[in-house]
Amino acid sequence: MTLGLFAVSLFGAVCWGLAPIFGKLGLNTINPLDGLAARTIITLAFLLLWLVVSNGFPRILAVSSRDWFYLSLEAFLATLAGDLAYYAALKWGGAGVSAVVLSASPVFTVWLSTVIFQESFTILQLIGVVMVAIGVLLVASG
Repeated sequence: MTLGLFAVSLFGAVCWGLAPIFGKLGLNTINPLDGLAARTIITLAFLLLWLVVSNGFPRILAVSSRDWFYLSLEAFLATLAGDLAYYAALKWGGAGVSAVVLSASPVFTVWLSTVIFQESFTILQLIGVVMVAIGVLLVASG
């Protein structure tokens, strides 16, 4: 992994680490579905602004139907079903425990990437994945 890729990944991890705190605060008096809808509207506003500023609409219109299909599946799984589960976990549970359990997602990604894309991983990487899974189970068990 290059230093640049590590930096971008670490930035994403920091953002995802901060987000549950604000999500838990924002869900204080609303249900998870309404919170998800509000957050999606806010995200859409940022993305529309980006598309206008970067003249990105032609790029979006050029996306193939095959790519739209896969992006739609990803949107449903991550942004709708996954984020709704995340918001429900934040609403009815602790932010820390919920975030740790939800962080098990790379375990599933690693498994599926070996099946679908035939990606290979070193023994150290696989040990890391097993450690993540064990850590999630320990945190979830209390």
